[in-house]
Amino acid sequence: MATSGDAWIEQWLSKDRFALYVRKSGGDRTRALELYEWNAKLSAAFLHDLNHLEVALRNAYDQQLVHATLRGDRHWTDKRTVQHLFPRHMRMDQRTRKQVDANRTPRDQIGYARSAAGATPNPGKVVAELMFGFWTYMTSDLHEKTLWVPYLHKAFPQNTDRSRVHDTLTDLRKFRNRVAHHEPILSAPEARRRQLVSAMRLIRPEALAHFNAHSEVAAILAKRP
Repeated sequence: MATSGDAWIEQWLSKDRFALYVRKSGGDRTRALELYEWNAKLSAAFLHDLNHLEVALRNAYDQQLVHATLRGDRHWTDKRTVQHLFPRHMRMDQRTRKQVDANRTPRDQIGYARSAAGATPNPGKVVAELMFGFWTYMTSDLHEKTLWVPYLHKAFPQNTDRSRVHDTLTDLRKFRNRVAHHEPILSAPEARRRQLVSAMRLIRPEALAHFNAHSEVAAILAKRP
């Protein structure tokens, strides 16, 4: 229960946000605040590692998709190649029960990235403008024949299962969103760490030693209040 001396905590964090940490700390408000700080430090460490993974993923995919570039285009993010890689594909939206073009979003995202990259978009700048969600969507079942089989499977060890890659990347994307929005990550952070290392091992195994050496996640996990 808040006292006059520490009422500032709820005023700062909000009553609902801090209540979770109080519950996790058995009602000990001092420990709850320590747990909140631990969560913040762990989130920052995870964000560092997730950023490394995102850069590895987008560059690995870019290196394969350059081979998809149509004659006359400079890069696979040019308009004609984008239309070829992400053609109109109508599917039933499970929420609205209406037919929607499942590839409209990635086409739009590339269009926004090209606009953000300037009047004469540099391919590297366009790739860097694309969000983590875009890259994770590329391993969905919709793109099995158009992206995975001809191109993206080559970014992974032989016989890597696309659906398992997609599930892992989807989990990490959702986790990254929680981290980026300052949400609690108290539930099974060790499992997210294992997924992250596993994904990095698949995408860029030669960088794994550097990745692990500069990650602070394991050390912070060991110091949970």
